[in-house]
Order: sequence, then structure tokens, then C-alpha cells
Amino acid sequence: MEVYIPNEELENRTVVRKYSELLHVVYPRTTAEERKQIRKAFVLATNAHFGVRRKSGEPYIYHPIAVAMICCSEMNLGATSVICALLHDVVEDTDYTLDDMRDRFGDVVANIIDGLTKIDDLVVDNQNISLQAENFKKIFLSMSKDVRVILIKLADRLHNMRTLDAMPPEKQLKIASETSYFYVPFAHRLGLYAIKGELEDYAMRYTNPTEYFTIKEKLKDSEKERSTMIPEFIAPIQAELEKAGIHAEITSRTKSVSSIYNKMLRKQINFEDVYDIFAVRFVFDSPQDEEFGICWKIYRIICKLYQTNPARDRNFLTHPKPNGYQSLHVTAMSKQGRWVEVQIRSKRMDEIAEKGLAAHYRYKEDEETEDTDLNHRLEDWLLKTREILDSKDADALDFLSEVRLNLGLKEIYVFTPKGDMKTMPQGSTVLDFAYALHTNLGDHCIGAKVNYNITPVNKVLSNGDQVEIITSKKQFPKTEWLEFVQTPKARRSIKDFFRNEQQSLVSTGKLLLKQYFDELGVEFNEENVRKVKEASLEKSDEAFWNSVASKKLTKGKIEKMLSLKNAKELADFQQKVTQEIESKPLNQLIDEQMDVTPNAFLLDDDYEQIKYVLADCCNPIPGDTVVGFQVSDNRIVVHQTSCPNAIAQMSRFGNRIIKTKWRKGQNIAFLSGIKLKGFDRKGIIKEMMDVVTSQMDLNIRSLNIESKNNVFTGTLMLYIQSVKTLNNLIEQLRQIDQMESVERIGYDVN
Repeated sequence: MEVYIPNEELENRTVVRKYSELLHVVYPRTTAEERKQIRKAFVLATNAHFGVRRKSGEPYIYHPIAVAMICCSEMNLGATSVICALLHDVVEDTDYTLDDMRDRFGDVVANIIDGLTKIDDLVVDNQNISLQAENFKKIFLSMSKDVRVILIKLADRLHNMRTLDAMPPEKQLKIASETSYFYVPFAHRLGLYAIKGELEDYAMRYTNPTEYFTIKEKLKDSEKERSTMIPEFIAPIQAELEKAGIHAEITSRTKSVSSIYNKMLRKQINFEDVYDIFAVRFVFDSPQDEEFGICWKIYRIICKLYQTNPARDRNFLTHPKPNGYQSLHVTAMSKQGRWVEVQIRSKRMDEIAEKGLAAHYRYKEDEETEDTDLNHRLEDWLLKTREILDSKDADALDFLSEVRLNLGLKEIYVFTPKGDMKTMPQGSTVLDFAYALHTNLGDHCIGAKVNYNITPVNKVLSNGDQVEIITSKKQFPKTEWLEFVQTPKARRSIKDFFRNEQQSLVSTGKLLLKQYFDELGVEFNEENVRKVKEASLEKSDEAFWNSVASKKLTKGKIEKMLSLKNAKELADFQQKVTQEIESKPLNQLIDEQMDVTPNAFLLDDDYEQIKYVLADCCNPIPGDTVVGFQVSDNRIVVHQTSCPNAIAQMSRFGNRIIKTKWRKGQNIAFLSGIKLKGFDRKGIIKEMMDVVTSQMDLNIRSLNIESKNNVFTGTLMLYIQSVKTLNNLIEQLRQIDQMESVERIGYDVN
């Protein structure tokens, strides 16, 4: 990089020139009063940054002028955005305040500048707090009210990336990584594809310079080929368009370095095998109601002239991208044997593709005709962001992660039974879709009918699926749901459910402790509560109130705790409690816990405190005598007590035994199996099915029947609610004529 030598006279002329260029671009879309305000902002920024230089040595004022130019010329924004861009660093870096901005330029400008100003007074009292994540969260808070905040921030970042070579290497790497993580997805979502590609290329230049410059060199080597191939490719198409009376502007472009590299990684191919490096764009002007017809006419002309790849056709006309992008893509083989991607669209579509959906937002300042459909798309996306902001979870890092998911770079279309379409991030599950429809549907979702087939809640949805959510009043969110849901709303709703549950336990604990205090004649105040908590050895407020709510801390124990007179008595009491706990075998602790809270180790469908799984080897069902084995701190495997595997486990790991029993009234169905044997005859299978489905209303998972020498054997796997139901079924099946034996499947049958 060349060393910058300051020249004050030349710099002053340069500032005036740059400002004049900005005025020239912004002039057609501003009024005289707006230009007066822009002039005022320019003068204020020049004075505020006077004498300050960038890392490159250039006057700092070059930067805000450049950011304002990007907003105007590359994003199609107007006067307010230009003013804010000129002033975006004034409050952060100088003695001017937000009140100064408000007095001079009004509330709108002041609020946008506030959103662009970094947090510098955050008290970091937690190692996990990321100051940058907090800054991003502030941007989102402001953006949810005025989208120009993120647009100006993107312009600011773009100019910083264009001048990043002046920064030290460690700063280059940090800023480039941050750009890839945060700003690139944002530019994509807003439809700013040119800016997205440039940001991505600059980020790759500093994070992966070897690959970047290798691909850059290969593109340079192919320039000569492109200079001859593209005109030859275009010429016959242009001739046919003229015959058809279609006038289209034709441009060509080369795929960005980062896009080529990402495709090479994704497809595991070499540079030479990336077939859509070259692209040609046909842009025509027409009334909006004629756009689709002309697009398809051009498409047919190309298909007539060249061999095309149908697998690469992309119809974004009828299904625009979430950011509003519309176009028709076809990939054709040139005469030189190279694939060329062709993009066909109207001028209206091209403006959206080039300037981004945000340029059509309701804050577009030149008051041109708005595209209400595009406004609704952006509003829908901003609404999702606002929902995340409304979450009770204040962790900025979690927030940032969820918002990046909300950017949804790839999305699918999913339909309700009535045909209503919802846009979902790729990888979304049935449960994500349920929460997208309504929080209550998600909380009680037990599965769905996807294209009329019953599927579980973790089923990953595909583009075009029709989904009918199935719910149950007995279903509630489970912690394991967080392991597979993809959408921020689903994650937030599940977390909020457990947070509310915890708050309910805390409230219950406080009411119960106050009742104990009243019965003991003790004042319910902070000092007495603190004394009980300290004596209880609970490590957190939540654990303490849980122990009270669950009656682990009985009134008798609390009375003893309150009677402790000094620190020595407290220490002796705590040591005694600790020794008692450590000396007791697990079984005894479990028995004591079950005496206090009988539901603690009962097996049911909504118990979260201890996760349990039913052993595949014996498939226990309600009514069986069962035993649990603790395989981790919060996971139990449940066997029938007669299961050979359970017997072996008991003999080897007796200290891991958990006394387990079924909750009374359990009505969740469990998988069980029956062995069948009899003489084959016409109609016997129908009679079996009548017993299972018509008489006993049970759900069959599978039925396997084999017949040999007039004797059949079979295995029936079905969902059973209890041993009583199973025994009843076995008895009914034994009554069927020529049925020889019906037995419950023993062990080691899947």
C-alpha cells in the first residue's frame, strides 16, 4: 500500500469535489429545502471531523461523504438517509450529542443516528457478554422502527471494506470475519445483491487470501475468452428478439470470486467445472401485467437457439424470493461449449434486484409509486425480528444467533390444509411450522399429516409440503425440542414456556414459605428468607424456591434453620446435612424423594425433570413391573423387572437402580408386540384386524404374516396403553377360530 502524504490544499479541493458529486446524484430526487438540510449536515460533519484522519492518512470527512454516496447511488435512498450518512459518526466520535442532532435536524434523523451509534457505556459484568453483540442488538432495535438504520450501516461497512487495506492485519481479519457473519446475510435478505457480492469478496480477500487471489487470477486469464464468447452468444438471441418486436437491454457479468469459491466447496468441484461463471441479463420495459408473458417468450427463443439444462431452470416469477427478487433463469450451452446463465426480467424486476427490496420500503423518500407487495414482504420479515426483540431472553449473543436464523438465506414454501402458504427457513420441522402458525399449536403439537401421511414433530419439511398440525391437550413443550427446531420463534416460544413454568414454581415457593412463616409465627422478611436459603445449601434462587415448592424443604426443616443462632451452628447444621446426603444410598434418597413428591419418578408423557427411555429389549408398558437404571445425571432407561438385560444390569450395577412406577391413569400408548400362530384360512387376517381396530380401537404399527404348509406365523406390533389392554387383546385374538397361539413378545424384538 502506498504511503499517503497529506496535502491540505488538495484535500480541501477533493472534499468539495466529492460533495459536488454527491449533490449531482441526489439532486433529481430532492427538493430545495432537502438540499439545504444536506448542506447543513455536510458543513456540520466537516467541522466536527476537522483535523481527524483515517488510518490511511486521508481526512476523515472522506468517509461520511462516501457512505452518503453509497446510500444515494447504490441503494436508491433519499435526503434523510444522505443526511444521516453524513452525520453517522458525529455523535460517536465528537462532542456533539443526540440532542444537538435533534435540535438541528429533527427526531427522525436523531433516532436513526442513535441507532447507528455504538454502545460505549455498557457495564460488562459478565464474561459472556459480547459488546459487539450488544451493538448489533441496538442496531436491530432501531431497525425494527426504521429500516434505514441497517441500510446506512451496510453502506458504512461497504466503504470500510473498500478501504480495509489501511488497517493492521489483526483488524482486517476481525472486520472481515464480522462482515461475513453479520453484514453479508443482511445484504442478501434485503436484496442488495451487488453489495452482498462485494462485501463477500472483500471478506474472503482477508480471511482466505490464497484461494481469493487464485480464483481472481483464473478469472483474469479467462477475460479474453469472455470478450469473444459473450457477444457471439448474444447475437442470435438479439436477432430473434428484434423479429419478435421485443426490445431488451443486454448486459453480462462474471460470477463473484466468493460465489465461485462457495460453489466449488459445496459441489466439491474445480474452478474449471463451475459452469455458470458467465451470466447474461436481458432486461425489457413493459406494463406490469405483460411482464410474465414477455419473460417466457424470451425463454422460448433461447431454448430454440441453444441446448439448455432444465435442471438449472429457476422460476422466480410466480414464486419470488423472500426479499422480492423476481426473474426467470435458464442455463444455456454456448457454441464454445461453456454454460452461460441467462437472467430474464423486466425493468421493474431489475430495479428490485439491483437496489434491493429495502429501496421500495415505505420510507422511500422520493414518494414514487410503492410496491405494496414488497412492502408487505419486508414488513413480515421485520415483524419476525420484532418478535425476537420482544423475547424475555436478554442475552445478546443468543439474540444475534436467532436473528441470523431469521435472515433465512434459503427458504421453502409450505402450505396449510386450506392452501395458505407460509415461507419457512430451509430445514424447518413440523414443530417449527406449528409455532409459525400459532404458539398454542406449537406448545400442544404431537405430530402432523404431511401430504396426508402422519409424521412426528421433528420431521423436516420440503418445499411444497402440505401440513396439517395434530395437537393434544396433554402435550406440552419438551426440552429436547430445542435440539431440532430451526426457527427463532419456535426456540423462543419453547424457552418462554419453561421460563414461565419456572416463574410459576418461584411464585408457588414464595407463597408456601410465607405460609410456613405465618404458621411458625415468624416475620416474612428478607433477613429470615436469606437465613433459610443460606442454611439450605441451594446454590441459586431458582433452586431454593423449587425446593420449597416441591416440599423438599419441609416446615420442620425450615423451623430448624430459623432456630440457628450463630455461624457455628449454621456450619454444623450444613455439615450434618451434607454428611447425611452423602451417606445415603441412591435408593433411599429416591424413596425419600418419592415420599415428599410422589410424582418425581413416575413415568408419564410430560415429565421433564428426569428424561427416561423405554428399553427396546423388553418394551415395557403401563402395568408392567418396571425398574429404571440411571445412565447419566438426568437420564434413566426403563426395563421390565423380568427382562434378562435388566437382571444382568441389576447384578452388575445395583447402585444405579431407580425405583420406577407408572403414573395412575396413564393413557399414552406404548409400542408392544404379539406373536401369532395358527392355521391359514380365508378371512382370518380380516378377523384379526376387526378385533384390533374395530373392537379395541388400537393403532397398528406393523403386521408381518408368513404362511407355509397351511400354517401361518406372524408378528403384530401396535401401540398399547396398559398391560390390562394388552392381556384383553391377547384373549380376544385367542378366541378366533383356528388361532393356535397368541403370546406377548418377550425380549430382543425391535
